[in-house]
Amino acid sequence: MKQISLIGAGKRFNKDWIFRSLDYQFEMGHHYALIGNNGSGKSTLLQTISGYTTLSKGTISWEPFNTNNIFEQISFAAPYLELIEEFTTLEQFEFHTKFKPLLKDLTVNQIIEHIGLKDATNKQIRYFSSGMKQRLKIALAIFTDAPILLLDEPCSNLDKEGYTLYQGLIRDYAMHKLIIVGSNDPEEYGFCEKHINLMDYKK
Repeated sequence: MKQISLIGAGKRFNKDWIFRSLDYQFEMGHHYALIGNNGSGKSTLLQTISGYTTLSKGTISWEPFNTNNIFEQISFAAPYLELIEEFTTLEQFEFHTKFKPLLKDLTVNQIIEHIGLKDATNKQIRYFSSGMKQRLKIALAIFTDAPILLLDEPCSNLDKEGYTLYQGLIRDYAMHKLIIVGSNDPEEYGFCEKHINLMDYKK
């Protein structure tokens, strides 16, 4: 079975443990919500799972994926991940596909129209509102042909229409994936059947 396994996992900055003694298996096809107070470690755990940062203690394994190219198996959306502001929407997608393929169901132009950015196809991202940028980040993650989807506060900067778009994209294009959402907003993780409260892993 494809899964991500954490055994005795812990992460600390200086002398402060963000989380510790975390044993958990995230299994393919299931959907998980990381919940907890601000500062509980949701973003840090997602970054660890993505391979962006390392554990201070314990182990993480991606089975049966090759750890040398695990980044190819993961797509990630978060408000703090930057886009290339000199690119247009179309150029950002074209650049993205040099590293990771998109789902084959839709063309890039169809995806752009689907997320409400058709009029901004050739507009530089530097001129986008924060909500437009977040729509683009979500689309790049959800439409990437990768089995693992990580989402950190995915609806940050989105209005009600943006929330509806996000929920529809998850329902229509991502439910077959292993999804892990870091959030305190039930509207962002309502589809997740398993919840992990990181406040339980502070001691």
